[in-house]
Amino acid sequence: MLPLQVVGVRVEMPSNQPIVLLREADGERYLPIWIGAPEASAIAFAQQGVTPARPLTHDLLSDVITALGARLVQVQITDLSDGVFYATLVFDSGTEVSARPSDAIALALRTGADVVGAEAVLDEAGLALPSEDEDEVEKFREFLDHVSPEDFDSSEGEGDPG
Repeated sequence: MLPLQVVGVRVEMPSNQPIVLLREADGERYLPIWIGAPEASAIAFAQQGVTPARPLTHDLLSDVITALGARLVQVQITDLSDGVFYATLVFDSGTEVSARPSDAIALALRTGADVVGAEAVLDEAGLALPSEDEDEVEKFREFLDHVSPEDFDSSEGEGDPG
């Protein structure tokens, strides 16, 4: 598993489909995962430090995990099959729970858990960006504005976006 950083949420044009963008911590590949709008909001809120007046689902789950005396230690992006990404929540007890990557990432941002990805997933769906000079970054952003899930596979990203 390779360490990943959550870059943020972007919107793919023209379909307005949200994407969570991950980046290899020690590499040059980016991993775009198409997600649903509620999960995109949950990820963006966590990154911006927004605390809603009432807990969102991911806030509630984080609170439940803490109340049970458990700790989420790692979120693993484990597989990509037929255009659908899969993730696993790994707890300090060793317990593992299957999850959608968008939910897992939203939870990781709330709990401070590490996000990692299988090398095979990055090999298959990762996009290399060799240099972080502004021209290259702008080209990549432009690419994201025009890419669609169909460019990678016939199915829609992570599956059920809701």
